[in-house]
Amino acid sequence: MFAPPPITQSRIFATLPTSMDLSHSGQVSSWLEKRAYHPKTMGSFLEGPAFDRSGKLYCVDIAYGRILTVDTQGQFTCFLEYDGCPNGLQIHRDGRLFVTDHDRGLLVIDPLNRTITTVLTQAFGEPFKGLNDLVFANNGDLYFTDQGQSGLQDPSGRLFRLKADGELQLLLHSIPSPNSLVLNRDETALFLAVTRANAIWRVPIPQQHQPTKVGVFIHLSGGGGPDGLAMDSEDNLYVTQPILGCVWGFDRYGEPMLRINSCTSSRMLTNIAFGGESDKTLFITDAYQGVIQCADLHHSGQTLFSHR
Repeated sequence: MFAPPPITQSRIFATLPTSMDLSHSGQVSSWLEKRAYHPKTMGSFLEGPAFDRSGKLYCVDIAYGRILTVDTQGQFTCFLEYDGCPNGLQIHRDGRLFVTDHDRGLLVIDPLNRTITTVLTQAFGEPFKGLNDLVFANNGDLYFTDQGQSGLQDPSGRLFRLKADGELQLLLHSIPSPNSLVLNRDETALFLAVTRANAIWRVPIPQQHQPTKVGVFIHLSGGGGPDGLAMDSEDNLYVTQPILGCVWGFDRYGEPMLRINSCTSSRMLTNIAFGGESDKTLFITDAYQGVIQCADLHHSGQTLFSHR
């Protein structure tokens, strides 16, 4: 349908040191044990990159219940280890870390004393299926996905909005595997990775009622379906596609403009975030290798709620 976009190669920014690779410690990951499609011998599974105002990169290790940090020189540190499966992470404007935990629900972490507070474990009297990812709007509203094991066989995933005043709203249901999500620049639409449908949905965002005219913005093929999403300052959308081992760049109209290929043998590129000195570098979690990859782009990332 479109001409192949230009291809560029990522480079390695940081590698998890052997001392932090838990495959050598004999520790068993219950999260990996439940998933036949991932190797049980992995010492980490990185996702959820997010930068704070100082330029420090946070990410999650869903397999072993860790929140990790990476400094500007690419050095990893374990910020927090707890009994859970953190899947997504975003930073509030006040510095708190909000985490979507597959097993424990929506959590908030105080970065000073590193204490965890549970925000939500259920919606309207029913437990979550398994939260995946989240994004803040500029007014402090929090959008998050409830993915669980939903898919084409069980299209029961959900999209929620937790308003800044504490009201919880169900925006969409019957989604076959809702994953990452981003808002466009003027916050009139949310873009949602629907992994098992191999598609990116465009969800118009109303303030008071349910979304209407939800549609497919991009339909991918091959690979394992879209995972991580990021938006730049020009409303260009970037999409990780595990198994194919790449990040796609699409313009605001959905036309492919770039492909970033993995610089390692791993094809399991999961999530992405803009950062670096000029904020024009895209950082990519390589889940199978315990690596943070990166690639330089022409535009800076969209200014997130954490930096406003």
